[in-house]
Amino acid sequence: MNLPSVTPQFPTTTDQLRIALFSGNYNYVRDGANQALNRLVGYLLEQGAAVRVYSPVVDEPAFPPTGDLVGVPSLAFPRRPEYRFPLRLGGRVRRDLAAFSPNVVHVSSPDTSAHRAVSWARARRVPVLASVHTRFDTYPRYYNMAWLEPVVTAMLRRFYRRCDALVAPSESFAQVLRDQRMNYDISLWSRGVDRTIFNPDRRDCAWRRSFGIADDEVVLGFTGRLVMEKGLDVFADTIDELTDRAIAHRVLVVGEGPARDWFEARLPQAIFTGFQSGEDLGRAVAGMDVLFNPSVTETFGNVTLEAMASRLPVVAAEATGSESLVDNHYSGRLVRPGAIHAFAEALRGYIEDPELRARHGAAGELRSRDFSWDRINQAVADTYLRLIRHKQRTGRRRV
Repeated sequence: MNLPSVTPQFPTTTDQLRIALFSGNYNYVRDGANQALNRLVGYLLEQGAAVRVYSPVVDEPAFPPTGDLVGVPSLAFPRRPEYRFPLRLGGRVRRDLAAFSPNVVHVSSPDTSAHRAVSWARARRVPVLASVHTRFDTYPRYYNMAWLEPVVTAMLRRFYRRCDALVAPSESFAQVLRDQRMNYDISLWSRGVDRTIFNPDRRDCAWRRSFGIADDEVVLGFTGRLVMEKGLDVFADTIDELTDRAIAHRVLVVGEGPARDWFEARLPQAIFTGFQSGEDLGRAVAGMDVLFNPSVTETFGNVTLEAMASRLPVVAAEATGSESLVDNHYSGRLVRPGAIHAFAEALRGYIEDPELRARHGAAGELRSRDFSWDRINQAVADTYLRLIRHKQRTGRRRV
């Protein structure tokens, strides 16, 4: 085992940080949360920090991990076998963690290994930062178990209150966490957008034509993992209403996931591109005319920001994440979650008014320029340093 030498216990600069990051899904399935974590690790390494990542590993991950990755024991989820559930911290992992000797622990999912990591850190007076990436408390409703939501919320509260602080990707979600009394130290770790990939110049009419889309046809787009908690049922029902009302449009779905067969059966006229990444994803997003994002589980909405950077107006659910990005009636429309007719009306407005589409798309692109990855990731490093200083100053263990 080749670990770097230990720096002073109480760092004052980013290059003195030693971060142990625990993730339930660092790179084995691609999603916005783990891509943000990998980008954070890459930034920290570039600044000279030492980072050790602890996460389940698989034989064929979705993408190579950034930094040193240590596998933790895990089991596949029964109904979602593509995801793994991290288990205990075994002796091998504990020895590796002790040898690494972190001065801060970062947990990114409320699973068993993260619980054990928090206990390990508290016993050694190492500060713990938790990043919250999704609305876990809303997931049961998509599997006919809405009665579980209060139980899940209580379990999350217990976990997050054992941490020294939380970071959330949007102010709207941070306020939800405050209202739920998850912690009393909650700040922002927003998200950035790569404007070399997501910009209006990526629009390629020849690419659109290859799918049979005429230049004057308005394309309503969906991007993301194809799972029910992304609001696929609301998306499909809204498209049905537009079709029933003979409002001309095309549908472009970019992404992959276990609900793809269901989604294709519900939208037989839609174009499904499958998974796209890098420049291909930028071209696909720019090839849309409006992004439709009905999800209420997003805590930030990476796909919303990417669409805005591509100069698209966005129609989204009025929920955490999107409402921190979309300025209603200025860069897009925010609609009450599940309101099918209101979603259809908002989309109809953009379909029938190209000037409105252009004006709101331009406003969204301007707003997207506020999101710089380096500035955003340095804010997390600054939070690490603040927590370490506080632990040093108080010299006490939280209970």
